[in-house]
Amino acid sequence: MKTNVANILIGAVVALILLSLSMFVVDQRQNAIVFQLGEVVGVKTAPGLYFKIPLMQNVRFFDSRIQTLDTGEPERFITAEKKNVMVDSFVKWRIIDVKQYYISVGGDEERANTRLRQTVNSSMREEFGKRTINEVVSGEREQIMTVLRQKIDADARKIGVQVLDVRLKRVDFPSEISDSVYRRMDAERKRVANELRASGAAEGEKIKADADKQREVILAQAYREAQQTKGEGDAKASAIYAAAFGRNAEFYSFYRSLEAYKQSFKNKSDVMVMDPSSAFFKYMKNPGKAAR
Repeated sequence: MKTNVANILIGAVVALILLSLSMFVVDQRQNAIVFQLGEVVGVKTAPGLYFKIPLMQNVRFFDSRIQTLDTGEPERFITAEKKNVMVDSFVKWRIIDVKQYYISVGGDEERANTRLRQTVNSSMREEFGKRTINEVVSGEREQIMTVLRQKIDADARKIGVQVLDVRLKRVDFPSEISDSVYRRMDAERKRVANELRASGAAEGEKIKADADKQREVILAQAYREAQQTKGEGDAKASAIYAAAFGRNAEFYSFYRSLEAYKQSFKNKSDVMVMDPSSAFFKYMKNPGKAAR
């Protein structure tokens, strides 16, 4: 009885071991290839639970997530003007045909990166050799990245890989010519700044001269209007004086004499030396007669 129980337990353990060896799980981040005696007999791309023949079949898993190939150090390329530029870039790729990927590069990610790196380098040399510095730096940068992605993707599909994106992180001059380029740029900016300052100063002088001219015109017009107003006032005053003098000449003469006396003797200390027979004393010597 005890022997039967032990045999049952051993059988159950063996069955569980065989069952565990015959099952494998593929998650959503992976693709799997099933091998039988070294030959590919199955490819699993959908996540789930699968079975294999224990001891005869084995499974190898491959990452199906997006990978990044970074060039690391900037690489030197030559433009259509025979000028050197340093380019820093990266590539985004992923496995789309895991069987072809295994056949082409043995499923080795480093070998895949080497193949992609070679394709990126040759494609960049070709595209940069067609364009000027201005075009590769800013003018056609987006177009270059699009063309590079298409070319690299076409070659990458031969090894079961899809290239999703190619980015030029930085395009710069080599260090040996950067200083001279920056000095030229600095000199050019200073020249433009000086031209702008000179143009601004000339325009400022022009505005100032125009303002001074307008000021003189306004002052002249104001002076003319003031003199005209003053002349009209003097004319009216003279007309009033004339009318008053015409009505009573003796009274007007008397009034003017009083004004003269008033202005002549404002202070007690005022002294005036004159001939007593002077007309100035006309109304002082005989005021009553003058009144008549």
